[in-house]
Amino acid sequence: MEQTTLAALSAFALVSSITPGPNNMMLMASGANFGLRRTVPHALGVGFGFTLMIVLVGVGLMGLFDLFPELNTVLKIVSVAYLLWLAWKIANAAAPGEGESPRGKPMTFVQAMLFQWVNPKAWTMALSAIALYAPDRNFVAVLLVAIVFGIVNLPSTSIWAVMGTALRGWLSSPARLKAFNGTMAALLVGSLALLI
Repeated sequence: MEQTTLAALSAFALVSSITPGPNNMMLMASGANFGLRRTVPHALGVGFGFTLMIVLVGVGLMGLFDLFPELNTVLKIVSVAYLLWLAWKIANAAAPGEGESPRGKPMTFVQAMLFQWVNPKAWTMALSAIALYAPDRNFVAVLLVAIVFGIVNLPSTSIWAVMGTALRGWLSSPARLKAFNGTMAALLVGSLALLI
């Protein structure tokens, strides 16, 4: 891959990873509700899961969408339903230290990794990255795209968790926390409108 193409890929990875979307909204909400340490597995799951997704999309899954275009519709329906459920969970999250209810726990590494498969922004990013930077779907080119995203994605998305953590003191008021969680849930739902 030429140096200019690599620079363009890196810029694409940065812009698509750092801009608002479901992962970033959820990481910010998790940082605010659970702190950075408890959000680290979530952030690592996003980075690892998305990198793996690019490899799998590049080596074959993209071909399934070419053969069966109706899979796009199925994916959108499942993604929207799951993201609406997650937005509800964020909006109704318990304050830190309130009980042991399931809604009071951060997303795990595996949950965040699996979430990439129902995240419309992740699909858009993966399909676009492969189409633009590994159009022949050569394994070496696909692997290079995945590596660049792997290097860029984790710090880019983690910034959102850090921003959420920085807000924790301000969000110590239950009313402000409820308003923040409601806003994060609304932004998560709003991100669907931009992606669908």
